[in-house]
Amino acid sequence: MKIHLYFIGKPKDAHANAIAADFLGRAARYSACEMREIRPDRFDPWDKHTSARKIFLDPAGKPMDSAGFARLIARAEMEGRDLVFLIGGHEGLPAGWAARADQLLSLSAMTFPHELARAMLAEQIYRGFATLRGHPYPR
Repeated sequence: MKIHLYFIGKPKDAHANAIAADFLGRAARYSACEMREIRPDRFDPWDKHTSARKIFLDPAGKPMDSAGFARLIARAEMEGRDLVFLIGGHEGLPAGWAARADQLLSLSAMTFPHELARAMLAEQIYRGFATLRGHPYPR
């Protein structure tokens, strides 16, 4: 299983990406993880990750608590299935992508800068693995 965290658009604040990278580095103890910027006109997650579960962040997506997120990771581990997370750009997700996603996820009813959403998602990925492994971090 591998975690892919993709985002659209250049980060305005490198520090925010550093926070996300730190949490993904911690999560890499449990699973291979990568984070990178994509350009929708040059990248097709369905071609690149044919069997992965595609979970896209969207304000209209399903809200999930940390325990539910840990269950999502546990299910992917049990199935041996990669997880692809995508955070849209300033215009949201590319046209037609939300309808093709396996799941739409909302981090909050509030609106956050995309850089902060990356950090929050990366932290939840680490928190999910730590919870599943009985690590003291989630307490």
